[in-house]
Amino acid sequence: MVRWISSRSSPSIALLASMEYYFKPVRELPSGKGFANLIYIPKPEYINLYPALLVELKWDKSALSAIEQIKERKYPDALSQYAGSILLVGVNYDKNTKCHQCLIEEYTKNY
Repeated sequence: MVRWISSRSSPSIALLASMEYYFKPVRELPSGKGFANLIYIPKPEYINLYPALLVELKWDKSALSAIEQIKERKYPDALSQYAGSILLVGVNYDKNTKCHQCLIEEYTKNY
C-alpha cells in the first residue's frame, strides 16, 4: 500500500529519525520579512556535527524559488545568534507529477 504524505508533513516525519540530534522543529517562526516554514536547531552537544536547517516549502513552484524567498525575506536573521553552520532548504511539491524537488544551499553569514 502506498501512502502519500503532504509536503508540510514530510520534513517533520523525516526529522523523527534524527530526534536524538535536533530539537523539535519550530514552525512558522517570524524572521526577517516573513515566516520560515520550519527551522531545525541541533541540540547543543551536536552543534559542531549537524547544521541548523531553514526550510521553505512550496506547492507547484520550484525549489529555487523557495531558496530565493528565504534569502529575500531574510529568514536567516532569526538565527543571527546561532554559532553553528546553517543550511537553506527549498522543497517543492508538483501536484501533477506528484514529485518533490529539493535544493540545499549552505548559508554564509555576513558579519
